[in-house]
Amino acid sequence: MRFQIAASILSADFARLGEEVKAVLQAGVDLIHFDVMDNHFVPNLTVGPLVCEALRKYGITAPIDVHLMTEPVDSLIRDFAKAGATYITFHPEASTHIDRSLQLIHDCGCKGGLVFNPATPLDHLDFVLDKLDMILVMSVNPGFGGQEFIPGVLSKISLVRHLLHRYQLEIPLAVDGGVNLKNIKQIAIAGADTFIIGSALFKAKEGYANFIKQVRAQQFSTT
Repeated sequence: MRFQIAASILSADFARLGEEVKAVLQAGVDLIHFDVMDNHFVPNLTVGPLVCEALRKYGITAPIDVHLMTEPVDSLIRDFAKAGATYITFHPEASTHIDRSLQLIHDCGCKGGLVFNPATPLDHLDFVLDKLDMILVMSVNPGFGGQEFIPGVLSKISLVRHLLHRYQLEIPLAVDGGVNLKNIKQIAIAGADTFIIGSALFKAKEGYANFIKQVRAQQFSTT
């Protein structure tokens, strides 16, 4: 299993965002994660497509994973695709027609995925699993960075991993929320392979490169 680390820019210094993104990529991060909040679907307001476009113009070529915590989603799918997104994921309860939204992501040239809150059932996977390029399990209730990991989500991660094994699908299984050096081994054992890290990375006292080195050591020690 190949592990990936995604840096969540929600915890970055926005006054130096281009430099911050460049620094974590140089430290060994695999992709950049955008938390897009609309103060409607979740109680916060964050970044829009212009920030994604600005990073591309700054010279960031790494994959950008856009997580839409918005309702509706379709208009922003088009805007973020134009701005340079690689992945676009959304919550099933935020789309009137999930299949259509996924098709729109693909038609725009991006990879698509679904996001499941801690208490959201996984039933939607029964009908669109073959159309997904990523599954993201939230390990906090969305809306704010810096929250503590919800341990009960580990069993949910395992359920998704078993489902992927059953259908022999090799797509990223990501986890977002409270991921840090203390719990990442448990998360990896549960079945995740993509770890979205915000506060723990950008506030790491040991520096980005040393933190990433420690993370990878934990991930590859899952037995």
